[in-house]
Amino acid sequence: MEFRASDLESLLPEGHRARLVWSYVAGQDLGRFYERIRVREGGVGRAAIAPEILLSLWLYATLDGVGSAREVARLTDAHDAYRWLCGGVQVNYHTLSDFRKDHGEALDELLSANVATLIDAGVVKLRQVAHDGMRVRASAGAGSFRREDKLAGYLEAARERVAQLKAELEADPGKADRARQAARLRAAREREARVAEALARLPELEAIKRRQGKAADQARASTTDAEATVMKMGDGGFRPAYNPQLASDVDSLVIVGVEVATAGSDQGQMVPMIEQVRERCGQAPEAWLVDGGFVGHQQVEQASAHTTVYGPVPAAKDKTVDPHQPKPDDSPAVAAWRARMGTDEAKAIYKNRAATAECVNAQSRNRGLQQFRVRGLAKVKCVVLFFALAHNLMRMASLAPEMLALGKGASAVTGIGA
Repeated sequence: MEFRASDLESLLPEGHRARLVWSYVAGQDLGRFYERIRVREGGVGRAAIAPEILLSLWLYATLDGVGSAREVARLTDAHDAYRWLCGGVQVNYHTLSDFRKDHGEALDELLSANVATLIDAGVVKLRQVAHDGMRVRASAGAGSFRREDKLAGYLEAARERVAQLKAELEADPGKADRARQAARLRAAREREARVAEALARLPELEAIKRRQGKAADQARASTTDAEATVMKMGDGGFRPAYNPQLASDVDSLVIVGVEVATAGSDQGQMVPMIEQVRERCGQAPEAWLVDGGFVGHQQVEQASAHTTVYGPVPAAKDKTVDPHQPKPDDSPAVAAWRARMGTDEAKAIYKNRAATAECVNAQSRNRGLQQFRVRGLAKVKCVVLFFALAHNLMRMASLAPEMLALGKGASAVTGIGA
């Protein structure tokens, strides 16, 4: 057995990715993250872990392709980069897991601040923005989906089980296995809540079935993750999934918009994303590039009030008809879109869509965005926001490295970790 003194600051070379992550986080306003800390100096309770450390760990883990809170906790003991980011502070997986899912609004504001900084620096120009969706497997099995009659039966059984366990616990509170009974009661209540959420979502799924021309009674919801939806995946199979939507600046490949849809189709997602980017960036992009899944007459009309839409015009059933010629019932915005997409200039601009959106999607996949490890729309969006922040961090390091002045880690920063 050999004991050695360890200088955390000397573990990583200059320019290491962990140093980039820390430099970025140290320069951000994390006031919203601190607001949720209930343990204050002079109060009762153990001192909280500084948000700088937890945020840095998750950003670095995202870049490293690690999506498990337990694995990140293990790496804080076994990997030099994670140890350096911790700076000697002990981190457990419960704290990491809670931090990732409980700060959706703060993460969204952090993304807005990041994009605003890059706009001010001239990195993001918003001349053209490419918008695309990518279906990502949910943390739910296909066998967890049930129709209304089954769900109603499960809910009744779950309620009976909760009542039974509650009565047993109250009848003999000094029982030797009280902790075990309490855990069973907690699990039964969670089961009841999940089934109730599945039943509550059925009307939405029934409406989707009716729009598709199918029987409403075919709608099924998951008892594991009620907000997950069975979608057709890239390999042609059908699995429970979510549909993250990313909008990226063409010139810089910086992500400027993030949303998560629970529908497998991209139809209807364009206008809400344009509005989000306008609010986040203070202006609408000059051109909006989407694939054929986004374009619809109503969406084109609404989007054209803010930007110029570039998306493929559906082919006409009659092969002798030119799809780029305006139709009698077209609105002015739709007619202009049809004519525009028939020009060589529009075709050249539209080529930037795949080069941007597909590249950003592929990088997210390569960093581990293959399946979500969390359940529920709010938690899933937090994970996607971490991917967007990590992606933009690396774009910043590539396009504007002077904005990331390399500093020392948590072990050398006064007050961090206290």
